[in-house]
Amino acid sequence: MLKEGDQAPDIRLRTDSGAEFKLSDHKGKRVVLYFYPRADTPGCTTEACEFRDCIQAFAKKGAVVVGISPDKPAAQAKFKQKYDLPFTLLADEEKAAAEAFGVWKEKNASSAEFVGRFWLWESSQVVIQGNFHGVEGAKAVGSSGNHSDFVVEA
Repeated sequence: MLKEGDQAPDIRLRTDSGAEFKLSDHKGKRVVLYFYPRADTPGCTTEACEFRDCIQAFAKKGAVVVGISPDKPAAQAKFKQKYDLPFTLLADEEKAAAEAFGVWKEKNASSAEFVGRFWLWESSQVVIQGNFHGVEGAKAVGSSGNHSDFVVEA
């Protein structure tokens, strides 16, 4: 699991528009990466809308928000349009980024689970990190969230 001060894995994924996204292209900038298991599910929609509603606060701090899930780019585009999400969504279909960031965990030989987590990167290093269950630095919150508020405050 990544921790404060660790170097960011350089991920390359397709965006909701089909373009390539490379985290290294954002070196020296503040980037909030948040992982979610599936677009347009109740908890993931709540989370995305919280980040959407705080987008101006992130912008004031010079940060961009990027959401990542195993969905295909077309599903990400539909989700983005449906909820008017003003940030990039990345398609991690092979779960390579999720594995690099330690959010895809094997439960047993036949199944795995996705652990929602977020990171704030600055100059390619972790500034804060936490998960969406109130552990490792995040506020304890339910499915109605305010994880975005926690990240904005960092």
